[in-house]
Amino acid sequence: MYLYTILIIFVLNVLHCTGDCGCSNLNREKKCKIDEDETPSGKYSRELNDNINAFNTYNMVLINKDTFEMGTNKPVFESDHEGPVRNKTVESFYLDIYEVSNQNFKDFVEKTGYKTEAETYGDSFVFEMILPESERKEYQDVRAVQAPWWIKLKDISWLHPEGPHSTIENKLNHPVIHVSWNDAVKYCEFFNKRLPTEAEWEMACRAGLKQKLYPWGNKLNPKGKQWANIWQGNFPEENTAEDGYQFTSPVDEFPPNKFGLFNMAGNVWEWTQDDWLGDSESKVKKGGSFLCHESYCYRYRCAARSFNTKDTSAGNLGFRCAMDIQP
Repeated sequence: MYLYTILIIFVLNVLHCTGDCGCSNLNREKKCKIDEDETPSGKYSRELNDNINAFNTYNMVLINKDTFEMGTNKPVFESDHEGPVRNKTVESFYLDIYEVSNQNFKDFVEKTGYKTEAETYGDSFVFEMILPESERKEYQDVRAVQAPWWIKLKDISWLHPEGPHSTIENKLNHPVIHVSWNDAVKYCEFFNKRLPTEAEWEMACRAGLKQKLYPWGNKLNPKGKQWANIWQGNFPEENTAEDGYQFTSPVDEFPPNKFGLFNMAGNVWEWTQDDWLGDSESKVKKGGSFLCHESYCYRYRCAARSFNTKDTSAGNLGFRCAMDIQP
């Protein structure tokens, strides 16, 4: 049995950390300009604002009941419990086509006055490359011990994602980040939705493909195209951004899978409902992020998984919502 003790700044007692960009070790309590009306998220926001309480499946896809092969018999990270392959039956459900965007979350906050946990705590984790190189040395004492590229920075939130003075003005169609699992649940509940289960998420990622690595197949760049926003170059020193993005990309960027779902691999990690190894304070996340690279954090595969505590927020953590079939 594997024991994980999760880090905060200065303290880390961990049995498993290598190969996760330090992402699963980020937590608080445990030790260790776009025309928004023309974007999918802008249209999505208007539709939701018109009728929040109704059974509204706009910009969602219906995924029909099916039995699929979950997991893998060729795990990359044994301690993540990626396998074994097992048959899993999932009931019909709806899933958002896109990750929840800054515009979506902005609309939610304007309607509810909701305050995220990053805002309440007054800080969140950011990847060091968002800071000017000349400033990075100032934060030597507030770095994750075994993942020093993560900095716990004050006054970071979904509204100021890349520094206290940054804005989302030109990234309204990018996925919202610095949202905890608790924040994501509140958002989904407001729209009569919920987070997907891990099984739902993985079945949606695979889109009917049997035991393929990625949402589109086994080749990373078929037809010479970029299919996901992931790290390219030598992690964590250089991101060549061959996919066009050093950090997050728009929620409708890159080809969708066969279910019509965008960014099921890379861009931002996505929260799910499920507990991590029976720990109700830690939740499974899926999909990898723009920080993932095969040499270190090869978790943009459909079978891959990781976790964070429920109150964790970071610059590569987001979500999308699911919804039950209504009678």
